[in-house]
Amino acid sequence: MSDRARERTGGRTPAGEPARTADAREPGALTQFAAALRTPAAAAQPLFAQAPKAWQRALPYVVVGIFVVSLLPTTIVVLTNDYGLDGGWSGALGVAQTVPLLLALTRPLPAWLLVLVADTVGAVLLAQADKVAGHPWPWTPMAVVGYLVLMACLGLRESIRNLVGVWLATGALGAVLRFLQPGATANTAALLFVLSGMVLALTGALRGLGDARQRIAEQESISEAERSRRTLLEERARIARELHDVVAHHMSVITVQADSAPYRLPGMPEPVQQEFAAIAASARESLGEMRRLLTVLRAPDGAGGAGGPGGADGARAPQPGIGRLQQLVEATVRAGQPVELSLAAGAAQAAPPAVDLSAYRIVQEALANVVRHAPGAPTRVSVTVDDDEVLVLVVNGPAARDAVVEPEGPGTGHGLVGMRERVRLTGGTLDTGPLPDGGFRVAARLPLHAGDGTAVGTNAAHEANATNDTNDLNDSNGERS
Repeated sequence: MSDRARERTGGRTPAGEPARTADAREPGALTQFAAALRTPAAAAQPLFAQAPKAWQRALPYVVVGIFVVSLLPTTIVVLTNDYGLDGGWSGALGVAQTVPLLLALTRPLPAWLLVLVADTVGAVLLAQADKVAGHPWPWTPMAVVGYLVLMACLGLRESIRNLVGVWLATGALGAVLRFLQPGATANTAALLFVLSGMVLALTGALRGLGDARQRIAEQESISEAERSRRTLLEERARIARELHDVVAHHMSVITVQADSAPYRLPGMPEPVQQEFAAIAASARESLGEMRRLLTVLRAPDGAGGAGGPGGADGARAPQPGIGRLQQLVEATVRAGQPVELSLAAGAAQAAPPAVDLSAYRIVQEALANVVRHAPGAPTRVSVTVDDDEVLVLVVNGPAARDAVVEPEGPGTGHGLVGMRERVRLTGGTLDTGPLPDGGFRVAARLPLHAGDGTAVGTNAAHEANATNDTNDLNDSNGERS
């Protein structure tokens, strides 16, 4: 289970098992090496630069260094003794054909050009050497080995277009050199053409696989960001629908009071009656606008269908509050979850509508998380109130040993996001996190007296990054969706 997944479940693992350590999850050296081999390096960046281990990053230098140290003296000796080339030319060709391999780790194309020129000059010089008869030409065995090492570096760094161009240039140069071939020599142009093509194809395929995986990872990252943003917007729309109901109720009360004022207060002067009539007309007009907006928010393409939170039944149902927490807890207990409720007397009456609704939804979503991620865990729900705020606390222990934890799926993703948005809306604070015993804690402080809403709205605009552990829930009865 990844660290992010463990955060979503509050540090819990299935059946109460302890979480695995980082060492247990760490892939083996062979797996890391294969991943480094597939990971393309950026321009002017050494091969395996993205490898996690220092020895893996140093491995290309060690391998190429071994080839250079081995091929350099071998080339000089073979060209001098076997081909009969002058010692000075042999030393110069040995250096020119092998040392550029070190450059291939960071700039393979310039290294290839240097080696290609050196090999071509060597082929022209060897064509006139005293002992060339009976030996490979135009490419000596040492030149073939060094060229293949260079092809491997190229294949892991360059694009397919460049690899095809290098391969065709190699074949074309070998075909041109055939016109200079000395008698009684074994032509190695076709051999190098075939072997270089095989090495380029293999290493190019590895690079292509790495590029594909990198693009997939980038796309997954983008998709995750979009999913988080969509989750946040869905939660805000859901909260907006509920708060519209609360505001619409107050607007209806204002309309009724303004219309009935002349009858409840006889003898009212005519200007006052006209003022009340204007208030009633404005409230009625605002109420109509809100109802039209609410119809859009509750459209079938929004969150929830018929019978759900956005359906016809949900649209007509009164919004719940702290007074219905007892029913919510009883429904959760009937579902098999042991829950205890401690509810302060008068909490439902003391809380304003927005806080009343937010407190209920926070408890509802916290219990849904417990049912989903820690079935059978003993859970305590506490709601207390003082002169300034309502404190909502939901604490659960670890999941029961024989419990089956529901796996994460596309239905998850709204619990904690919704809690944060509701708390931010009321200007409160939210504290969530795992407990040392494997349980989880949700604590929300909701102020009873809302301050300036401007700061809250500004914070909401700048803090739209809350996208951790969450769960969707059926709003009508508080049970798992």
